[in-house]
Amino acid sequence: MCSLGAKWTKYSLCSALNSCAKTHNLFLGLQIHAQIVKIGLEENLFLNSSLVDLYSKCNAIVNAKRVFSHMKTHDQVSWTSIISGLSQNGHGNEAILMFKNMLVTQVRPNCFTYATVISSCPTLKDELQIRLATLLHAHVIKLGFSFSSFVISSTIDCYSKLGRIQEAALLFYETSVKDNIIYNSMISGYSQNLYGEEALKLFVEMRASNLSPTDHTLTSVLNACGCLTVLEQGRQLHSLVTKMGSESNVFVVCSLLDMYSKCGSVNEAFYLFNQTVEKNSVLSTSMIMGFAQCGRGSEALKLFESLLSEEGFLPDHICFTAVLTACNHAGLLNEAVEYFNKMSCEYKLDPQIDHYACLIDLYARNGNVEKAKQLMEKMPYESNYVMWCSLLGACKVHEEAKLGKEVAYQLIEMDPSNAAPYVTLAHIYARTGLWTELGEIRRQMQQKRVRKSAGWSWIEIDKKTHVFSVGDAAHPKSCEIYSKLDQLNLDMKAAEHASKALEYDVEC
Repeated sequence: MCSLGAKWTKYSLCSALNSCAKTHNLFLGLQIHAQIVKIGLEENLFLNSSLVDLYSKCNAIVNAKRVFSHMKTHDQVSWTSIISGLSQNGHGNEAILMFKNMLVTQVRPNCFTYATVISSCPTLKDELQIRLATLLHAHVIKLGFSFSSFVISSTIDCYSKLGRIQEAALLFYETSVKDNIIYNSMISGYSQNLYGEEALKLFVEMRASNLSPTDHTLTSVLNACGCLTVLEQGRQLHSLVTKMGSESNVFVVCSLLDMYSKCGSVNEAFYLFNQTVEKNSVLSTSMIMGFAQCGRGSEALKLFESLLSEEGFLPDHICFTAVLTACNHAGLLNEAVEYFNKMSCEYKLDPQIDHYACLIDLYARNGNVEKAKQLMEKMPYESNYVMWCSLLGACKVHEEAKLGKEVAYQLIEMDPSNAAPYVTLAHIYARTGLWTELGEIRRQMQQKRVRKSAGWSWIEIDKKTHVFSVGDAAHPKSCEIYSKLDQLNLDMKAAEHASKALEYDVEC
């Protein structure tokens, strides 16, 4: 434009800044900012609001705050832009404080401001999250913004992220007019909180209301299918993805890969991966994790090595988590140690707690329980409940009674109401013949009234889901099921005896 001799106007500059914000082009945005100062428009309200939005979306929040603080006047757009920028860049506390400052000015917040500040609540400290969310929800109702689609969807999303799915559902069903945005928020909330059946039912309701799903909707519903392991419904959604032309969306494709992998159909996932023309690190990591989750660790590592040979592929923390998970599921201890060391030595990535957890679990599974405990003590993170559970499980398998007792009581201290550590420790005592200690742990369970809850399993056959509990006899074909289980037990024992006999013949 400048090369043609045309002059910059505040409208063209504003459009250019908005384009830079959408494309996250910070370098060009800085040049336009310099041009604004050069031609003397640095006090223009609309341009300054656009600059705040640009810097916020380009993760240059310090620049955004500087521009905002130097503005002589503010309007709803500039206030909302800075609050949104602070929230999106992980400064939830500052976003709330900025909102409080806005309330004492003459400028009144609009529905977009409230939607933005409500979305900041999940980033706050635990004791403030739900308190502030409910306070803002009441504020919204009082001021008449409770009919705004943006405010409703933000509030549903906020409650869902805080694990208050009942409040989110109550708000959703009390809303008389629902659009795509509100449906998306509720389906996503159900999916995030592992309410897969509810997410699928709501998706069917959404389709019946003649509302077209978006890529975000498809991603949430595919995640729900993966968690429920309902392969047939997942395949139907795949057909819908193809029909809508959403196979070019990397997040939708990743969700498809994840769904097929969780449903045990990793071959279909790998076929989809190979059919995808443009692959990135997110898609590749999803495929590696898919192989890992299905116990095909060697194939996961083979794919990872082939990706490393490609130009421009740089594994990140999440990719190494998938690789170490693959090593863990395949029992490849030496390979896991090698990749763990490569993270910091070759790729300058500091191992995070998930990477330590994979390696600790692998040491424990391979019988190196002391090594696993030493690594837990040496790592720069506090050991969590999952790590201690993994170590206790290994103590049970390898009959490590002394360490098992230490680990079990550590878990009991962390969660006194959980029966699992008591039960596992009782199994360890029974296997090692410590009958006095076994009686003591059972007495403790009776005194503290700790009971192990029943486990549940489910399987999909001919588009129907069958649910089972331990010792369940409610299924109409339970006699046939138990008969088949007895036959399988006999077959496994016969195979075990045949294997031992073969070993004896070889030794002789």
